Order: sequence, then C-alpha cells, then structure tokens
Amino acid sequence: MHLTRKQFLVLSAATAAALSSGAVLYRATRSKAKGKILILGGGAAGLTVAAQLAHRLHTPDITVIDPSEQHFYQPGFTLIAAGVYAPDSVWKPQKACIPSGVTWIKDSVLSVDPDKKTVKTKVSGVLDYDFLVLAPGLQVNWNKVEGISRSTLGEGNAHSIYDFVGAQRTWTAVQAFAKTGGTALFTDTYTKHKCGGAPKKICLLTDDFMRRSQTRDSANIHFYTASKHLYDIPYYTPRLEAIYAERQIPIHLQTRLKGVDTHAKKVYLEQITHGADASQTITPITQSYDFLHFTPPQSAPDFVVQSGLSWTEGPLAKEGWAMTDKHTLIHMKYANIVCLGDVAGIPTSKTSAAIRKQAPVVVENLLALMEGKQPEARYNGYAACPIITQYGKLLLCEFDYDKKPCASFPFSLLDTSKELREGWWLKVYALKPLYFYGMLTGLA
Repeated sequence: MHLTRKQFLVLSAATAAALSSGAVLYRATRSKAKGKILILGGGAAGLTVAAQLAHRLHTPDITVIDPSEQHFYQPGFTLIAAGVYAPDSVWKPQKACIPSGVTWIKDSVLSVDPDKKTVKTKVSGVLDYDFLVLAPGLQVNWNKVEGISRSTLGEGNAHSIYDFVGAQRTWTAVQAFAKTGGTALFTDTYTKHKCGGAPKKICLLTDDFMRRSQTRDSANIHFYTASKHLYDIPYYTPRLEAIYAERQIPIHLQTRLKGVDTHAKKVYLEQITHGADASQTITPITQSYDFLHFTPPQSAPDFVVQSGLSWTEGPLAKEGWAMTDKHTLIHMKYANIVCLGDVAGIPTSKTSAAIRKQAPVVVENLLALMEGKQPEARYNGYAACPIITQYGKLLLCEFDYDKKPCASFPFSLLDTSKELREGWWLKVYALKPLYFYGMLTGLA
C-alpha cells in the first residue's frame, strides 16, 4: 500500500478522532451503580456496549447472550465479494472478542418477559435481569424470496453478500461473469436492511471490475430498487445518480423482487405505480439473467416481536423493529430496556458507524437509569454509508435524522458530495482494525 502525504494525514486524523472519543469515555467518571445487566446479542452493538459498561462500572455484573462461535466484521463482506479482503481476515473467535469482566453465555434467546424481567434461552433456561440491552441485530428472511434459501445460495448463479459464504461465492461469480458477459441484475429489497448501500456497492464494483478487465461491453447491467429514489439523502444523490448514468446502468425504481427460478435463470419482479388517489397498480415483470445479486428481506428477530417489544403501528411496525425512543434509545414501554443497532426501531440506517455513535448514548442513559437519574444523553441519528463506486474511490455518506450531511473530522474539510480516494483508504485499511481494536474494546 502506498499513501500520499495528504492521504496519510487524512487517514491518521480520522483514526485519531475516532480513538479520542473512546479515550474520553475511558476516563469518564466511573459509576458505583449496581444491577444485573443482560445484553441480548454479541454483535457490534452488544459487545461495544458491554465493553463501555465494563469500563464505567466499579462492580460490573454484565452477561452477553449470543450463540455464535465466530464474530464477523460484516462491513467486510462487500470487500470479500470484490476480491479485496481474504475471507479469514473479517472474523475472530467470539471468545476473543468478549470484553474483560463480561460473562458470555453461548445460547439463543427464545423469548423475553419484560414484565417479569426474565429472558428464556434455548439451553440455559430462564435468566433474570434488572436492566436489559436489546441488541440482537436483525433477521435475514431468505425464504421471503420465492425459490431461494440460504442453503442454496449460488445455485443458478443467484448470489447475495448478506452471508459470509455467499460473499465468497459472489466473488467467484463476478470473476466468471467478467469473462462470459451477459445480463447482470442487482436488486435491493422492500424492507429496511443492513447497510442500505451494500446492493449499490456490489453493483458498481462489478461494473468497475469488468471495465478493468476490458470486458464491460459484453455485459448488460441493471439495478432494481424497491424505493422511490436510488438514494434518499439529497446531498449525495445527484452524484450517485450521475455515476449510474455514466456507467450506463439503468435504474428501475419502485420494483421489488418476488421470486427467482434458479433453474431457468429468471427473476420475478413487481413494479408498483402509485395513483393520485393513493391507489397502487402492481405490474408483474419477468426478466432473464446470467448473473444475479439480490438483497433478501430483513426484519427484527422473531422473539422481539413475540415478546411484545416491537412497534405495533407506523412504518417501523411492518418488520417488527423494537419500540425505541429515537433520541434516548430507551424502550418506549419499558424504561429498564435500552435498544441499539439493527433491531432498534429508529428512522436511520442500520450500519456499524451508527452503532458507534449510539453506544455511548445507551451507556450514559443506562447508567443514569441505574443511578435513579433522568437520562439526558441524546442520539442525533448519525449514520455513515461509504458507498464504494469503484476500486480506489467511494462516496463517504454521513448524515443525521434530518438527512443532512454530517461529515466527521477530517472529512468535513473535503467535498464529500463527490468520490474520495481518501475514503477508500479509510474503508479498506482503517475501519476494520478500528472495529476490532477500538469499538469492541470500548475505546472508539
């Protein structure tokens, strides 16, 4: 890797800025509050909060419940599918990621009884708590795409990077498609989903890989989105739309994937047209493909819905997202439950960058609740989505609840409405170590 002086300074400043926020947290006043804390989920959200709480409590009583043997840096799946990361570089044993002083129960949650303050698990039975951190991530519903299951990913050249093995198979398929050409279809989904930019990234990376292989003329690439817009953050949308136009990739709006016939290599789509009287017209579309990358529908885990912790009305109720105050991140019905990460029913993107900003708010407000004080920390909806547009450049999209740009230092000094090479270096070389050695240790 060769960095210019400017790129080195930007990357160093960005890393220092992230670590400095953790250093402040680490030196913050330690609390003498006591209480049994159960954390449901040992992913980015659960372990980041566990680490920060362990630093802040004099006598921590923290237990994480999670069934996974491996801890994945999931933002790396796109880079596996692009041939940038080796698969073994994006995971560590879960045991090695559990913060010091925190107990790990390797188990699955079956239900929560928030009135009795108990959690029922598959193996360990019923566990009680005083305070609950709800951070189980989300559930990928492969079966909601007809003809698809997780076990058959890759059959019929239908792929998805929302799976560790699936990302590896995608890279193999991208390389093969660059040699054969044909029709490539990329779809997102109609639900809120992890890293909303991921379907766009793998589409543009596939296009760029073919250009670098000098075989792009042999491909017909299309992008289908269930949304009314390619991207709904106005500051970044014009340039992203221009990139698709320049690359000659047609964008099909308000079109959702219904099913895949992997034997015939056909997709079944539905295009939704909204009338002036709020009516909807659904037009079925059948399209043949040679290479397909799809995004499966996603939702809150079933136990969250079944335990009565989800929104029951409004746009966030459809997929069962947890009923969460968008500023304090405290559950709207149960004040001893805090929620963060993908499961939280808040109007922002589901990204690890959002979790990094949510975790300190959750910790401050949970400590306040434990101490009998009014929770005052507030989350402004910050999220970041580095949309890779080609090998070596990306749009570094950072925004808040109002969908206004919210660039972090030192990127606030640059024009982030256009692609940045510095953003690529941050994405590829800095964010993964920052995740494993900063976020998961409570220092970033």
